[in-house]
Amino acid sequence: MSERYRTGDRVRTSTVDPDHHTRLPHYARGRLGTVIGHDGVHPLADLSARGVQQPQQVYLVRFSARELFGHGDHSVTLSLWEDYLSDE
Repeated sequence: MSERYRTGDRVRTSTVDPDHHTRLPHYARGRLGTVIGHDGVHPLADLSARGVQQPQQVYLVRFSARELFGHGDHSVTLSLWEDYLSDE
């Protein structure tokens, strides 16, 4: 499976607020982060919850606390499926 993003790429998370299960936290929607690595290929959890298996790349994305919460000098790293991300 090819990797769309590389370490160091800036990405923006999706702003979609689905009416079904998602592993994209609400506080991280529409936010800018930096890919810091890869976390393997796994079925997209949103679809798995509905019985559909669709494996895709999962990325480790680092966000500043200020980007996510408006304050703080630390960072937060999330494992996010490729479908949750777009180019900055």
